Amino acid sequence: MIILSMKHTPDIILQCQTKKKMMKTKPLIISIAAFLIGAAATNARIIRRQLNILQTNVPETKTLAEGYLEFIYDYTFNADTLYNSQTDREKMLLQVGTDGISKYSSLKNIVADSIIPTLSQEELVKNAERLANGPFINIVKNHSAGKITHTEKIALDWFKYEEDIPQFDWTLTDSVRTVLGYECRQAKCRFRGRDWTVFYTEEIPVMDGPWKLCGLPGLIMSAHDEKSLYAFECIGVKSNTSRPITIYDVSYNETNRKKFYDTLHRYESNPYGYAETVSGIHVTITDNAGNPDPTAYDPIELGYDYLERDWREK
Repeated sequence: MIILSMKHTPDIILQCQTKKKMMKTKPLIISIAAFLIGAAATNARIIRRQLNILQTNVPETKTLAEGYLEFIYDYTFNADTLYNSQTDREKMLLQVGTDGISKYSSLKNIVADSIIPTLSQEELVKNAERLANGPFINIVKNHSAGKITHTEKIALDWFKYEEDIPQFDWTLTDSVRTVLGYECRQAKCRFRGRDWTVFYTEEIPVMDGPWKLCGLPGLIMSAHDEKSLYAFECIGVKSNTSRPITIYDVSYNETNRKKFYDTLHRYESNPYGYAETVSGIHVTITDNAGNPDPTAYDPIELGYDYLERDWREK
């Protein structure tokens, strides 16, 4: 069983043992904000974002397609609508490749995966915060097959589900704006519990966009929901790229969309309890005097909902 004994300190280096086997790779590096433990009872999304586990043994990957276009998006989201109004942001990458394949994932993770194998243990420790992982989410669209594959890491476990590419009922409007010098037209659509407003450009004839958004006669450059709790803005375009489109070649827990969100909600409502019961990790939260926090395993009232709000429906 892995024992993570967390105190009010920014960085902790651990040697860990699981129920299955001893991990003979380099230690896990945990980057943890000093305020994190104090917020543990009120903000689950902060816990998930700050408790970033940087595994120095980067998983093997397999290539799905050769990429030839890349689009960087500034992804902003409200960290917790109930307890604060903090807006967080991540840089996300949309890769467009051969055979109708595209992939949406964290730019930070792609960069970290290429750097980590080249660093010594000392360099990893020194750069732990800078290399801490972004969102472990990958959305692969296979436009030729009409399928989306969603993979995501919850605690230490990888999950995967497949679904048909959604049929968006877009309504085109007369509004226009410019994004990165490209003339864009507005379109609106209700999708899985949110009303989306997007701007797309026919100057880039790619029927794709950030996250699962797609289906317009050009690339979606900008998108936000009705309350701007979630928003995507294209901030970079790169053509003639040679970066392959890959996915982690790991053991996935096969599931469906409904069960995935059920699991994610169970984890974020009680991350430490989930870690112990599902991933075989025991987490001990202590104060500076070494006294255990008796509230660490109490369920958390989440102050936000996910991009897809229909997951609760039967």
